[in-house]
Amino acid sequence: MASLNVYSVLVVLFLTCGAAMAMRENDQIIKENNCETKMGLPCVLEAFTSIFETGSISNKCCAKLVVLGKVCHSALVKRTLENPQLKDLIPATIIAKNIQTWNNCLALIYSPSPSA
Repeated sequence: MASLNVYSVLVVLFLTCGAAMAMRENDQIIKENNCETKMGLPCVLEAFTSIFETGSISNKCCAKLVVLGKVCHSALVKRTLENPQLKDLIPATIIAKNIQTWNNCLALIYSPSPSA
């Protein structure tokens, strides 16, 4: 019975350390890439709304999102998901919307413009 308790404690420690490492990893990526200063607040809010709520992102903000880069974009979304106030969100749904928003912006920015 004692070995079961030790095992349980080890599992909890492993999971806690893994979550803490993931949080530090996202924070480190954000800091090293200066992610938080690459987009203005209006575009950050548009991107947030399109991913975490129901909304769309303008062409102008899509361009800024693509310039921000996928590494920053993903790290910021993952860090936002770690916020205890957002615990009711379903991570898989948010990640899917994150990918959809990124792909839509990428397609918009890099699609050939129609010829006149």
